[in-house]
Amino acid sequence: MSEERVERRLAAILAADVAGYSRLMGVDEEGTLAALKAIRRDLVDLKIKEHRGRIVKTTGDGALVEFASVVDAVRCAVEVQREMAERNADIPADRRIDFRIGINVGDIISDDNDIYGDGVNVAARLEALAEPGGICVSRVVRDQVRDKLDFTFDDKGEQQVKNIARPVRVYRVGPGASGPPATETQAVPMAALPEKPSIAVLPFQNLSGDTEQEYFADGIVEDIITALSRNRAFFVISRNTTFTYKGPAVDVARVARELGVRYVLEGSVRRAGNRVRITAQLIDAASGHHLWADRYDRELADVFAVQDEIAQTITGELAPGIIAAEMQQARRKHPSQLDTWDRTMRAHWHIRRFTREDMAEARRLLEEAIELDPANAMALGDVSF
Repeated sequence: MSEERVERRLAAILAADVAGYSRLMGVDEEGTLAALKAIRRDLVDLKIKEHRGRIVKTTGDGALVEFASVVDAVRCAVEVQREMAERNADIPADRRIDFRIGINVGDIISDDNDIYGDGVNVAARLEALAEPGGICVSRVVRDQVRDKLDFTFDDKGEQQVKNIARPVRVYRVGPGASGPPATETQAVPMAALPEKPSIAVLPFQNLSGDTEQEYFADGIVEDIITALSRNRAFFVISRNTTFTYKGPAVDVARVARELGVRYVLEGSVRRAGNRVRITAQLIDAASGHHLWADRYDRELADVFAVQDEIAQTITGELAPGIIAAEMQQARRKHPSQLDTWDRTMRAHWHIRRFTREDMAEARRLLEEAIELDPANAMALGDVSF
């Protein structure tokens, strides 16, 4: 009996996606889709064709591309990112589309116009490690192109990535001598964040060893998301998006970067007999610091009543913690950097000091916030003090 021959070949694989895609869609679905289609039509697809690449497949916010030459793959990626930076120069930060790109060279299996194998998987992991607007490559890519292309390669060390047994040596691509000198901010641009505080509530981990408790844990998370969404001061990532991270423990910084959020809430549920213990912690994604954490022990006489109570309790304790963090962040900013939300938060800090000078400064900040955004309900309500 003859065996079907598997087609293998060596190729350069480029994986790309849009940073903070879910947040952009939440802000403006039609506008984001139209902008992304235009970018693909006018830039990305043309660059791939120019550098002799083949688009293997696309997703809503990403693409997998195969190149016969690793030099072509890196040139294509750098040119796309440079032109995207120029396109984004005049676009508001919360509307910008930033790509993350990963490139690897490896043995691939081709089947029905799709490609598989570790070479593809590593490229996808490198893309996830890239900053918005950035490019990450494997060591084999760096070794093959460093004497052929005038770019810099910053060593990010060995990284242990999901579903890859061995650590991957990662390098960040910089413009080098062929482009203008890059500052640290330019080389590692931050994800565009909404003006108001943004939060992702991750699925709570079930520590009970009982799969039936998944429903209970998921119900609490859904109720927290619903309750937070009612607060117009927050930008809350939808349940459908955050539940894509359900499963093994995740890197909070990576999740925040992918979703474009400042804060992440994570927690766990453990049941023993008729008692349940729920823990929750709020994390500042930029610093990794825990801003708030608590533990709740309850009897499970009525599952739905416990879900409702815990969700309301966590939400009630969460909101003041976020507002306090936002006030401190606004205080640290230079006055020239303050946006509408920052002015409102800074005014709150002055109001709480309750001196004549602080109240006058608070009123000045609130009036400035209202001038910038006449529909700012929080500032309008506070200015009447």
